[in-house]
Amino acid sequence: MRKTYKYKIQSQKNTIKLGNTLDDMHAIHVHIMRLQRRYYRRYEKNISAYCMNAHVAKLKKRTKPHWRALPSQVIQDVVLRMGKAYDAFFRNMEARKVGKMTEKVGKPHIKPQYKYDSMIFTQAGYELQDNRIRINCIDTWFSFHKHCEIIGDIKTITIKRDLCGDYWICFSCDDVDDTEVKTKTGKRAGFDFGLKTFLTSSDGEKIHSPQYLEQSLNKLKSLHKSVSRKVYKSGNWYRCKRALSRQYRRVARQRLDWQWKLADMLCSTYDTIVMETLNIDGMKRLWGRKISDLACYQFIQLLEQKCAKHGKQLIQIGQWTPTTKPCSSCGYQNKNLTLEDRQWTCPACGTTHDRDINAAINIKQAGLAA
Repeated sequence: MRKTYKYKIQSQKNTIKLGNTLDDMHAIHVHIMRLQRRYYRRYEKNISAYCMNAHVAKLKKRTKPHWRALPSQVIQDVVLRMGKAYDAFFRNMEARKVGKMTEKVGKPHIKPQYKYDSMIFTQAGYELQDNRIRINCIDTWFSFHKHCEIIGDIKTITIKRDLCGDYWICFSCDDVDDTEVKTKTGKRAGFDFGLKTFLTSSDGEKIHSPQYLEQSLNKLKSLHKSVSRKVYKSGNWYRCKRALSRQYRRVARQRLDWQWKLADMLCSTYDTIVMETLNIDGMKRLWGRKISDLACYQFIQLLEQKCAKHGKQLIQIGQWTPTTKPCSSCGYQNKNLTLEDRQWTCPACGTTHDRDINAAINIKQAGLAA
């Protein structure tokens, strides 16, 4: 299994060197993107990654001597990112022509400097000693807070800068075995996502989301106003932007922590968990910020990791499987059911249903039947 370990690089005076290196990588990114566009306009075809790397190597000797100090594998990764972006763009164009998909992938564009925030080392360019790493191109050691041991074979190391100005180091490791099998309980349950209730189980339990974004709206509005009042790109503007980024990061961390704990609780309680597949993009168009605050797709990803780690089973039913209108007792289709109807009685068998619990039971039955 592949796993990533993320640690924060401790605040040091020399972390500015990492920012300068990222800025140099952004300059390479801008150069190759503009070159690719000019070449395509003239010859109507793209430059291969091999030719692009050879071109950058020539620039190091001629007009860009300051690029020589940069790690060659990191520069090659900049070219590789551009190639992957163009490949995804053209694959999407072909798939939409033949009708395989309707979702559109945008054409690769030049990133602004503040959004080019990471560089990837593969086999060389660094030296690792316990909780310290040396970046060879700038000949500097950096300490990071190693809160847990690294398990597995390190494949890549990514240094990332966030919008708050902090630097993080991510180790992507292969052959990681960190399974912790939980005791079997023999319980199986289906869960229905909702707007008022985050999760409703087929057992009748309802779990409400804390909605951390909604709790922080007043603080966020105040910070947004402070940013808008400052002179663009002035010192005070940057300070307010970082304060705003820290508040958004705090909300994201609160939500992530709550979802990790909820996923662990579900894995401890149930052996088989059945979930529905949601049309997140369509829901965002209808309910917008509410869906982003609930972060249903993120929770499914966390639950998948927890189930794989603890030896539990996660089943997802199809997006178009009917779960709300059928009666869970007799199968009668209540076609007149609306969003305002939270309770309804089946005219066929006379059973009184709670809308969400009925949907959760249908999800469980559909998942176990499959």
